Amino acid sequence: MSTRRRPPLAILPVAVAVIQLAGTGAIAAHQGRSLPPAAFLLLLAGPALLLLRRRAPGPMAAGAAAIALAYLAAGFPFGPFLLSLLAALVIAVVSGARWWAWGAAVVFGVGAWLLAAQHAEQRIYLLLAWMAVLLLIGELARAGRNRREDWRKAEAERRRHERDEERLVLARDIHDVVAHSLSMINVQASVALHLAVKDPDPDQLIEALGNIKSGSAHALAEVREVLSVLRHDAPRIPSQRIAQLPELVSRVSSGELSVRYDPPANLPGWLDERVENTIYRVVQESLTNIVRHAHATRAAITFTADDAQAEVSIADDGIGLAAAEEGNGLRGLRERVQQLGGTVSLGPGNLPGAHRPGTAITVHIPAPREES
Repeated sequence: MSTRRRPPLAILPVAVAVIQLAGTGAIAAHQGRSLPPAAFLLLLAGPALLLLRRRAPGPMAAGAAAIALAYLAAGFPFGPFLLSLLAALVIAVVSGARWWAWGAAVVFGVGAWLLAAQHAEQRIYLLLAWMAVLLLIGELARAGRNRREDWRKAEAERRRHERDEERLVLARDIHDVVAHSLSMINVQASVALHLAVKDPDPDQLIEALGNIKSGSAHALAEVREVLSVLRHDAPRIPSQRIAQLPELVSRVSSGELSVRYDPPANLPGWLDERVENTIYRVVQESLTNIVRHAHATRAAITFTADDAQAEVSIADDGIGLAAAEEGNGLRGLRERVQQLGGTVSLGPGNLPGAHRPGTAITVHIPAPREES
C-alpha cells in the first residue's frame, strides 16, 4: 500500500526565514536603518523553531511567541518578523496543541499590547488582529481535518464491513455449491451402482456416469469462481441469476425425482444481481435438502415477482419436517434472505395428489423502498 510522502522538513523554515530577513531588511533600509546582528539572530531563530512542528508543535508555538516578543521589546525595525509566529500558531492549532497555541498567543498579545501603549505604536494592534484571524483560521482547519479523519475512519469501517459481508456470502456460496453438488453426485452414483449391479442397462449407466461427470465439472467451475474472489483474482463476487434456474432444475431432475418449474415471463426492474443470486441459492439449497432428506418423488418451484415483492416457493411430496432440527443450510438461507429484508417460512407442501405432507419453503423479498 502506497503512503503519501511528506515534504522535506526544512522547506517551510527556509521560506519563512527568507521572507523575514528580506522583508524586514528592505523596510529597515527604506527607513534608513540597519539590522543589528541580534535582529538577524531573532529573525532566524523563529523560522528555526518551525523544524519542531512535527515533534513538538506546542513548545514550538511558545518559543516563537517569546522570540517575537523579544524582537518587539528590543525596538528593532518593523517588518514581516511575525511570520514565523503566525505559522507556528496555526500549525500548533491544526496539530491539536490548541492550549499551547492560544496560551502563547495570549502571552504575546498582552506583552505586545503593553509595548504598544508604552511606545505609542499603532501597528502592533493591526498585527494582533491578524494573529487572532489566523488563529481562528487554524481552528477551522483543525475542525475540517478532524471531520476528514472521522470520515476516513467511517469509510474504512464501512469497507471492512463490506469485506466481511462479502466473505460471509462467499462462505455460504461455497457451502451451497459443495452440498448441492455432492448430493447430486451421490444420487447419480447410487443410480449408476444400481444399474451396474442389479439392473444392467448400458445406456442408462452411461447417462448416469455422464451426469456425474457434468455435475462434478460444474461444481468445480463454480467453486473455482468463488475461490478466485478470495484470492483477489476476480473483480467481484460471482453470482447466479434467475435465468440459470432451468439448468439447475435439469441437473436435479432424475428418474426418482421430478422437478417442475415454470420460468416467469417478465422480471421487475428492481431485481438486481444480489436479489437474483439470493433467489437462486434459495432454490438450490431447497432442492439439495429435498434430494438429501425428503425422500420425495415430486417437487414444484413457483416464482412470482411484481413491483412490490418477489416470492419463491419450493414444495415437495416428501416425508415432511417432523421434529427435524434446522441445519446450517437452512440457517444460511434465512440469513441471506434477512439481509434483503425478507422472510422465510416453512410449512406442508400440499402438492396435488401427494400421499405425504411434504414440505414447502416460501421466501418473500420486498422491493427496496425509494428514498424520499
